Amino acid sequence: MNHMYNEFLISDDKSLIDVDIVCKFLSRSHWANKRSAETIIKSIHHSICFGIYESRRQVGFARIVTDGATIYYLCDVFIDEEFRGKGLGKKLVELITKEYEGISGILRTLDAHSLYEQYGFKKDAERFMNSVPK
Repeated sequence: MNHMYNEFLISDDKSLIDVDIVCKFLSRSHWANKRSAETIIKSIHHSICFGIYESRRQVGFARIVTDGATIYYLCDVFIDEEFRGKGLGKKLVELITKEYEGISGILRTLDAHSLYEQYGFKKDAERFMNSVPK
């Protein structure tokens, strides 16, 4: 999938991913700052990934883990701080939810509930459980 949004390319072509940028951003995030670069690279390899690019510069990213039929997990969504406020995160989530329409989606967020609620996600703390590696 390749989609132009203003001057930005949104693509699921993994060959475009700048792994260094993804690793650096995730190392600063509150949700993935304990992951090693090796773990991040492995997660990219085993996921469907979406990047946002200005020219060839990566400015956004998201991963999907899915069986392709019943469920997908949306994770590691980020937009470079310099490019926030341009609607890139909204467009990325919109494209992903359209791509996986008809399949149940799950995600975890600390502070972006209102963004994801715009695309059909609902809080459901009573039904989900979590296992965290030690």
